[in-house]
Amino acid sequence: MPDSPLFTAAAVAVIAMAIAVVIAVGLKVLRSFRELGTDAERATYKTLHAASRAGQHLRTGLNPAGAAKASRQLRNLLGCDALAITDTAGVLAWDGAGEELKQQLMGLAAGVLDGGQTAVIPAGELPSALQRAAVIAPIKAGTRVVGVVAAFAPAAGAGLVRATSEVADWVAAQVELAELDASRTLLMEAEVRALRAQISPHFIYNSLNAIASFINTDPVRARELVVEFADFTRYSFRRHGDFTTLAEELRCIDRYLLLERARFGDRVQVSLRIAPEVLSTVIPFLSLQPLVENAVRHGLEAKEGPGRISITAHDSGAFAEVIIEDDGVGIDPEQLRSVLAGHADGDHVGLRNVDARLRQVYGEDHGLVIETAPGEGTLITMRVPKSQPRHDA
Repeated sequence: MPDSPLFTAAAVAVIAMAIAVVIAVGLKVLRSFRELGTDAERATYKTLHAASRAGQHLRTGLNPAGAAKASRQLRNLLGCDALAITDTAGVLAWDGAGEELKQQLMGLAAGVLDGGQTAVIPAGELPSALQRAAVIAPIKAGTRVVGVVAAFAPAAGAGLVRATSEVADWVAAQVELAELDASRTLLMEAEVRALRAQISPHFIYNSLNAIASFINTDPVRARELVVEFADFTRYSFRRHGDFTTLAEELRCIDRYLLLERARFGDRVQVSLRIAPEVLSTVIPFLSLQPLVENAVRHGLEAKEGPGRISITAHDSGAFAEVIIEDDGVGIDPEQLRSVLAGHADGDHVGLRNVDARLRQVYGEDHGLVIETAPGEGTLITMRVPKSQPRHDA
């Protein structure tokens, strides 16, 4: 029966066992928290975590928004009453007490900005009613002093002086990384401008000549080619964005090949095999068109009779893989190596340009893979990550 003593005892035993299991699990969880590490290990983790958080805000350089967010993390890291970050023109951020000193900080930091040496101002010598000392350390990017980190505390012991100087050096490293990112962006923009300059004299002249040849014999086609030419140049010379999608770049290539076929006729045969799932992949702007142009100009133009270009794009796991192949005259491997290394000018500079930009954006392992030999045609493979959250098309 449900109300028998035996049933009651069994129920009590089950409940007791369940309670024991819960207690055991709870004790194990508590023990695991205690065993996360020693006090020193936890302090190290806290320090690294604060530095990581602050670094995220300084990756765009010394500016008020990033400095304001980073200063909170850095003040906690130093354990001081207040922390300020400046550039050479003014105070970018102040976190903590004693903000009445903010207006006077640039005067206090003038010697540090000029001489590049850490300054210590003992308690009682600051122009403030609050009895605090200050440590002002320079932020040096290379040989330039670009700002200071100022820490305020009741006393400026040797530990605070060393720690503030180390924090200033760490901020300087973040500033240099930001400047490196900016210089890489400028370099990419210069490379794109170089490609546009390369497109301009050669392709535009030949395209306009091809269009002119149809004005009297086939005016309808001439008008169509003018529209294609306008669309191609509008895309190629756009002024915004370092990235585009594979779909947009293929549209640009389609217009380019229409104009080239108007010039070469049946000598240029093109086949495309494009997997729909990779069309939205983000790629560097003008990274495919120069490869196709190389196939036409340096592969097929010098070949007798018709030539074929095939363009393939497919899914390759975490990457989108694009292959451009022609059966033209090929390239001498030694000449190609010299071009890609930047030791030779002239033909195939588009290949070097695209290869360099891919390595700048994705790393040294993501340059072009080129298989070629004289008389054997050229096969070029480009692999880009499908997921690129930092790059907008």
